[in-house]
Amino acid sequence: MQAMANFFTRLVNRYMPDPLVIAILLTALTILLAMLVEGTSPLAATRFWGDGFWGLLAFSMQMTVILLAGYILAKTPLVDRLLDRIASRVKTPFMAIVVATLVGGIGSWLNWGFGLVIGGIVAQKLALNVRGLHYPLVIAAAYSGFALYGIGLSGSVPLLIATPGHFLEQTMGLVPLSETIFSPIMLATSLFIIVTLPLFNAWLHPRRSEDIIELDPATVVKPVAPPLVDARNATLAERLNHSRIIGIGIGLLGMLYVALYSLDGGSLNLNTVNFTFVFLGILLFASPAQYLAALNDGVRIVSGIIIQYPFYAGIMGILVGSGLMVSFAGLFVDISSASTLPIWSFISGGVINILAPSGGGQWAVQGPVMIEAANALGASHAATALAVQIGDQWTNMVQPFWILPVLAISGLKLRDVMGYMVLILMYLGLVFGAAVWLWGYLAV
Repeated sequence: MQAMANFFTRLVNRYMPDPLVIAILLTALTILLAMLVEGTSPLAATRFWGDGFWGLLAFSMQMTVILLAGYILAKTPLVDRLLDRIASRVKTPFMAIVVATLVGGIGSWLNWGFGLVIGGIVAQKLALNVRGLHYPLVIAAAYSGFALYGIGLSGSVPLLIATPGHFLEQTMGLVPLSETIFSPIMLATSLFIIVTLPLFNAWLHPRRSEDIIELDPATVVKPVAPPLVDARNATLAERLNHSRIIGIGIGLLGMLYVALYSLDGGSLNLNTVNFTFVFLGILLFASPAQYLAALNDGVRIVSGIIIQYPFYAGIMGILVGSGLMVSFAGLFVDISSASTLPIWSFISGGVINILAPSGGGQWAVQGPVMIEAANALGASHAATALAVQIGDQWTNMVQPFWILPVLAISGLKLRDVMGYMVLILMYLGLVFGAAVWLWGYLAV
């Protein structure tokens, strides 16, 4: 296994460009496929690309906020001390890999934005504390837990199809979470991955000391703290900026709204999660000045997403405008039966995600095709829909978009971790594929 890891690491170091270049190359590939498969003219493909470039701007802002708010929450004194305590108790590289995977996995199952960020933070803390720990692997291990987000509490597809008024309600009805993420087979799958993925990742750790790359503490970016204020000479503005009364007050007001929203039967969605994270972070920092300092530090982890997500929105515009996504999904539908539609949905979802890494946006286009097929074949709506989501989260292991925040935290390049991510993709493909295949047969 270590030989395979070394092989893929050497391969990506030699041939893999930076994430922005990959997004540009995927744009060119999508235009070429639209021309060859759908007969789209170059000018029409260019129009689809340009028209779609800003089409997901609101969604991009939601993604940016959830990552930024998750980072700030992880940096609050209470959470930061907890993570320091966890890291200080780990003494061996094996346990460090296990802990990083568990933190990233459990965090992502609870909320993908929080898990994605907190996994990278705790991995870096472990690398600072544990001698002989291979830094690229512990970062890859922390990110691998992100593979659980779609079958967790913040999975976009299961939350959407459980929400009254969703765009496919007339063709598939409402699918409660008890039939998707809380179904016995998905709970068993989540538990199996939580138990085995940390061990698989730990197995990949280099045996030879010359293959180990440790974290250089001098390269770690230190958070910028707000300047101290002498209360005796502080101006009114400075007193207000550092006022714990203001910070705690607005934080408590935000938490009161979350409680009222829940009591009123409000549904869990990206906006409510973002709202909760923002005001919980303010509450735990207490001082507005400290919160703003953490905010300024956190902006660097989302800088790559801010410019790259429009490129993927442009790719989505080509896929939708040319009909390429529908045609591609239809290829898998044509060879499916009621029992095999979920597994083909899983595979098609994973392949399409390479071009358009957005679970919600992908479902908006691919969903109608798959649900129409499920109705025609008599396949399970829950299994078919969640299979697309699982395919999306599966190939996120090698789709460079979502790992950008983790790379920003760690200071590593994509090529440093991709060799390990390829092996993790293979392992998760076996686990997810087996679970979806079994679900398809049990659901008929």
